[in-house]
Amino acid sequence: MNKFNSLDKSYLEQRKVAHETCRLFAKSPSKGNLKRIKNLFAHSGEGVIIEAGFHCDYGNQIVIGDRTFININCTVLDAPINEGAISIGDDCLIGPNVQLLAVSHAIPPTERLNKENFAAPITIGNNVWIGAGVIVLAGVTIGDNAVVGAGSVVTKDIAANTVVAGNPAVKIKDI
Repeated sequence: MNKFNSLDKSYLEQRKVAHETCRLFAKSPSKGNLKRIKNLFAHSGEGVIIEAGFHCDYGNQIVIGDRTFININCTVLDAPINEGAISIGDDCLIGPNVQLLAVSHAIPPTERLNKENFAAPITIGNNVWIGAGVIVLAGVTIGDNAVVGAGSVVTKDIAANTVVAGNPAVKIKDI
């Protein structure tokens, strides 16, 4: 994980713009406001659908593949640096109330006083289904065709073609 200071003036301004764009979309999930959300991203593929309630902190390191569906109230805590990138593949299904958290804080109390953030990328492969209420933590990779059961907390990488569930998420079976 790499550090960045989210209280830096340029980051505060960038976050303010992203938050306002997300608020506008939440109030009025029109095609125009969806386009504004997608314009925040590094890349948004063809046929991407994002439902109301989407929130991100910056957006500039978010990459979404073709035909991905993001359901209501998705929270993406991304970072404005490469280490905080969120990459979602083609044909993914992201359930309601999913949280993708590429940003965290230090564990030692004295280090937290600096208010610095730590960031590590989240990579989601192609044709992944992430169930409702899932939390994916920083530094995690989810392989192609994986399924993450509703309510799971993903703390470690998930192999392709597997079903995982629980807190922490563990392998249930191969598919």
